[in-house]
Amino acid sequence: MTEDLPELRASDADRERVAEILRDAVAEGRLAMEEFDERLDAAYKARTYGELEPLTADLPVAAAGPAPLSLRKESGAPTPWSERIVSGTEGSAVGIALLGGFQRKGRWTIGRRFTAACLMGGGEIDLREADFAGPEVVITCWAVMGGVNIVVPPGVEVDVRGLGIMGGFDAGEDGVPGDPGAPRVIVRGLALMGGVGVERKLLRAEKRRLKEERRRLADNPRKELD
Repeated sequence: MTEDLPELRASDADRERVAEILRDAVAEGRLAMEEFDERLDAAYKARTYGELEPLTADLPVAAAGPAPLSLRKESGAPTPWSERIVSGTEGSAVGIALLGGFQRKGRWTIGRRFTAACLMGGGEIDLREADFAGPEVVITCWAVMGGVNIVVPPGVEVDVRGLGIMGGFDAGEDGVPGDPGAPRVIVRGLALMGGVGVERKLLRAEKRRLKEERRRLADNPRKELD
């Protein structure tokens, strides 16, 4: 889709999405560190989709990647699950935090298997705007003196199977039934003197939309009954 709109201005979220693809590529050994540095610098300097597209054109995830964030619906209504499960794509597969942190949020695609490794660091995996490479994804967390926080939207079923040793796995969302057609997220792994948490949140735009809907219903109760 981006090749049809090469001069359209890219957003910060679009640049960050490309940066995430590049980070995954260097972690998987697809890019040398020198080339990664060059492409990452170009990504943050890019002004249009036409400038971003060549930076990931030779990487597997780019071939069937999602549309840029700024081309999504602007109404605040959630995207149907059928459009967010994009089978056939690889998606992002790894996040590493070594004495630091990593973050996956905004518009991105999580692979069927995602590994989060945190050693004295922290990671955030936000799935509220994410697409899913399959109807079921498995997130394996290794948190050693660190932590991983996973944010899921309403409707997603979560199955927590992790083990905590002098640490903990938050299973508060475990077993909550999912919506028909929604993806299933399995969280497993080990938390050693660390923690893995799972929480369910709405996006701010969705919260505003629901608040406005409740206000509309309160202002026009008879009209809704008709």
